[in-house]
Amino acid sequence: MQINVYELMRIFIAIVETGSFSQAAENLQIHRPAVTKALQQLEQHCGVRLLHRTTRRINMTPEGEEFYRNSKPLLEQTDDLLGSF
Repeated sequence: MQINVYELMRIFIAIVETGSFSQAAENLQIHRPAVTKALQQLEQHCGVRLLHRTTRRINMTPEGEEFYRNSKPLLEQTDDLLGSF
């Protein structure tokens, strides 16, 4: 099975920007377990932990901050490109 990295990045960005797995799931209209699984797949694919998670907080690791900083504009450019057709 091939991983859709674009979709995993989109979910990761939603988690970071909302600060919540539940809110990200609601905004993306997907089930919360799918958000958790997507983050796990992305971390496994990248080979690093992107977020520190507790029951109350989500914090980006240094690698997560770098990934967010680089993936956000890339995702926006991709959305713009796809939207232009």
